[in-house]
Amino acid sequence: MTLETLAPADADADAFDDAVLDALAAEEYVFKVWGGDWCGDCQRQLPEFGAALAAAGVPDDRIEAFPVTKGPDGKEGELVAEYGIELIPTVVVESPEGEELARFVEEAEVSIAEYLAERLADAEATA
Repeated sequence: MTLETLAPADADADAFDDAVLDALAAEEYVFKVWGGDWCGDCQRQLPEFGAALAAAGVPDDRIEAFPVTKGPDGKEGELVAEYGIELIPTVVVESPEGEELARFVEEAEVSIAEYLAERLADAEATA
């Protein structure tokens, strides 16, 4: 099963703020993305996030997509229980060592890319 909604939307790199792209591209972050192609929030948000990752030059080997299905007891899929995934889309950003640095859950007042960029900038400032 794949996560088709993470495929980059048609977006020009100029459509994204340079600070956002720089924050996403900094370090060797690993982006773990849980979502479902059936999910309206995912359909609305993940294509733009995929485009932002592409515009930032984040290589595919640092983007891990985890398709989620609806089960009788909630969300089901790879690493759902281990990461406590209850709402989607959820994006977890980890350091190369596996330390969680930022987490986006379902929705915010800004895009996924902007939300994570703010948190990653804060993490860098306090490191």
